[in-house]
Amino acid sequence: MISVLFVCLGNICRSPMAEAVFRHQLVQHGLEGIIAVDSAGTGDWHLGKQPHEGTRVLLDRYGISYEGMRSRQVTLEDYSNNDYIVCMDNNNEQDVRQLFGSRSDGHSKVFKFMDLLPEHKTCDVPDPYYTGNFDEVYELVSLGCTRLLQRIQEEKLTQV
Repeated sequence: MISVLFVCLGNICRSPMAEAVFRHQLVQHGLEGIIAVDSAGTGDWHLGKQPHEGTRVLLDRYGISYEGMRSRQVTLEDYSNNDYIVCMDNNNEQDVRQLFGSRSDGHSKVFKFMDLLPEHKTCDVPDPYYTGNFDEVYELVSLGCTRLLQRIQEEKLTQV
C-alpha cells in the first residue's frame, strides 16, 4: 500500500482538510484500497480534537467526509510508515525534517504542498486558523491533491 501523510501545525485546519479531500478523490478514482492517507501536526495543542469548525463547515458544503478524524502529532515512525510526507508550510517542513533527522536529508518523500502548485506565487498554504480564509485553502488543497494523485499514479502505480 502507498501511504501519504499531510502535515500542518495543529492538525485541525489544513492537513485534515487535505486528508479529507484526498481521501474523497481516492474513492472517486477507486484507489482507496491502494493508497492510504493520514494527517498529523507538528504541535500538540489540539491532540484528539476533530477538525476546526471552519474546516468541517467547508467539507460539509462539498459533501466530503471527515468522519473519525482526530488530531495527532507527527511521530518518528511516520517517516518509515509513509511514502509521501506533504508539509503545508516552510516551518512544518523544517520541523518534520528536524524530527526525522538525517533520514530526511536529501530524500524527496518530505516536501511542501505548494511544490505541487508551482504556478502559485506563495510557497506556503495559508493557515486559516489565523487568516479565517478556509475557501482559499480549499481551492489550493483541492488542486494540489489532484496533482499529488497524478504524481503518485506516475511514480508508483505504473510500477505495480
